[in-house]
Amino acid sequence: MNRIRTGAAAAAALAVVTLLVGGCDKAKEAVNKGGDTPCSEFTAQDQDKQRVTVRKYLQNDTKVTETPSPDTVDGAIGAISLMCRAQANPDTPIRNADLSGILIPKK
Repeated sequence: MNRIRTGAAAAAALAVVTLLVGGCDKAKEAVNKGGDTPCSEFTAQDQDKQRVTVRKYLQNDTKVTETPSPDTVDGAIGAISLMCRAQANPDTPIRNADLSGILIPKK
């Protein structure tokens, strides 16, 4: 009887861990501010988090209708990073970066 309970508990724990790991990217995206992310936060993010932030920004704040390509995301990260390094105000939102030539015009 104890083996059955232990096995069931282990299976339940494994299911919870699987859901947490699988939903990790979705959780990051849900909490992410996209274009409202200030430069100070953006520059402190690791590369994966920057990709999530920029992808969300591109999909929500620009006329990009499909998922942006990795090259588009990389180009946008470069432009945003350049703007953030040049800004005197760390609270400047990343949507203020000039992405002309990288994307279609902003909405």
